[in-house]
Amino acid sequence: MSADRTEGERLVELAKRRGYFFGASGAYGGASGFYTFGPQGAALKSNVEDAWRERFTVQEGNFEIEAPTIMPEPVFEASGHLDGFDDMLVECPECGTSHRADHLIEDNTDIEDAESLPISEVEDLIADHDLQCPNCGGRLSGEPVEDFNLMFETNIGPGSSTPGYLRPETAQGIFVEFPRIKEYARNSLPFGATQIGRAYRNEISPRKSIVRTREFTQAELEQFVDPERDEPDLADVADVEVTLYPASEQADEDGSYVETTVGEAVEDGIVGDAWIGYFLGIAQEWYQRVGVDMDRFRFRQHLAGERAHYAADCWDAESEVDGDWIEIAGFAYRGDYDLSKHGEHSDDDFTIFRQFDEPKTVEKSVVDPDMSVLGPEFGGDAADVQSALEELADRDPSAFEGETVRVTAGGDTYEVDVDVANFRVEEQTVSGEHITPHVIEPSFGVDRTVYTILAHAYHEDEVDGETRSYLSLSPTVAPTDVGVFPLVSNVEELTARAGDLVDDLRESGFSVVYDDSGSIGRRYRRQDEVGTPFCVTVDRDGLEGDGPDSVTVRERDTARQVRIPVESLVTELRAVTSGDRSFDALVETYDLVAPGTDA
Repeated sequence: MSADRTEGERLVELAKRRGYFFGASGAYGGASGFYTFGPQGAALKSNVEDAWRERFTVQEGNFEIEAPTIMPEPVFEASGHLDGFDDMLVECPECGTSHRADHLIEDNTDIEDAESLPISEVEDLIADHDLQCPNCGGRLSGEPVEDFNLMFETNIGPGSSTPGYLRPETAQGIFVEFPRIKEYARNSLPFGATQIGRAYRNEISPRKSIVRTREFTQAELEQFVDPERDEPDLADVADVEVTLYPASEQADEDGSYVETTVGEAVEDGIVGDAWIGYFLGIAQEWYQRVGVDMDRFRFRQHLAGERAHYAADCWDAESEVDGDWIEIAGFAYRGDYDLSKHGEHSDDDFTIFRQFDEPKTVEKSVVDPDMSVLGPEFGGDAADVQSALEELADRDPSAFEGETVRVTAGGDTYEVDVDVANFRVEEQTVSGEHITPHVIEPSFGVDRTVYTILAHAYHEDEVDGETRSYLSLSPTVAPTDVGVFPLVSNVEELTARAGDLVDDLRESGFSVVYDDSGSIGRRYRRQDEVGTPFCVTVDRDGLEGDGPDSVTVRERDTARQVRIPVESLVTELRAVTSGDRSFDALVETYDLVAPGTDA
């Protein structure tokens, strides 16, 4: 790695030059926090999404939905985003630039996780450390720190339209549609619903290229469970080794990582919920499969102050780039908060009917309002008052102990005589009860995962006396599977055969690039730098020998080459790209081409 460039700077330069990602709308000066994925980046990102979908949707037997990215205001009133989806903002008095206050503290002091601190303490820290504006150097001490809501507001429809918001997470689209989704699950717990899609947050200070942006892609799973009955089967992940950074270790000056297994972490209570442990184990194996360096990866538990108010526990998957730890996924136990809130604010049913093993006789509080009284007294609101009385009797029978009872319906309060409500307690035989499921949420940042994979895949070495940079991307996510080249471009026999191979490989499902420009060595270097795992070269030796036609297959990371019969090419490439066969096995089976013959 070049001594004068950080890992992030080098990655951004390569990403722009090779078509992975770059700032959007550059022709018009750009807009901070928005990025375009180029041909290589779009393919890599799509492959990451497909790999996530295969593991967390298909293999887990979950449902996938695609909800709108714009939702009406009542959704976010119910979810709490209108009141509590804020970051801390401080504005420079000199140049007027807004900054995220907690990030200023973290970047300029030894304090970590300043996001979890109250505003008053953040203001004190800015003053104590005499922090300055990164833009102009103006003093920020004494400037107020305020909450800034991150949601993008819009209007739905013309004129006096309905207010709406671009969703700040994909999760709400799943929660809102729970009454439909549960029907597809035959009203039986546990089940999961996934969604991969765009989300929007009006970040105060976007930074680190695609790490913190204003538009990004999430891959989220909402696992709905009966908290009293449903437990995951930990057998498949119990032995998965993980690096944990619990809150207790973070609070200890001498605290350190806990190297353990998922099974031991759950058994020892380090991870308090078995469902969280289950998904940590799955995620650990998935991240390793898509190419994250496990020596630069950990699970960090949220401190109490930074945990969302609805989360009983939360762990982040974090990757290290440039010496900083980046959150790339979160694993939260959200309880029944989301479904209960939408149940309170909407007209739909967000519960599941839990069948008893045997029918039970229970005491049930009921009302049978005298509608001949409610009708004349409350007119068109009588039916709403009746429903409110029934709900109150079920929720709080003691409210009927006086001579009158108050209920709220449609935003108005009504007073009803208890005698008119006809309240009573009676014995009923019931076969089950309605419960509000609890939710466990693994939420993955796709853009941040792409950033991590690229950063961890970058390597430099020397091949044939030249410095080489290459991306050691997993075949699972690499934008291109195979590069196909004629050794020279002015021999029709070689170019024609190479073209035929391109067609054959594409028909077999491979992503293939054809290149006949420049020396063969330069073509190899180009594919190395974009992370293509294998290159196939057509040469005269392979077409003019006594045996069957053959080609050379070159592995990216080691630059080794073997000569393989054309008739075996598809089978062998499928085996090595899927991981069923190693390149070492090909070397043992076929002739190794001497070093230096690729230039």
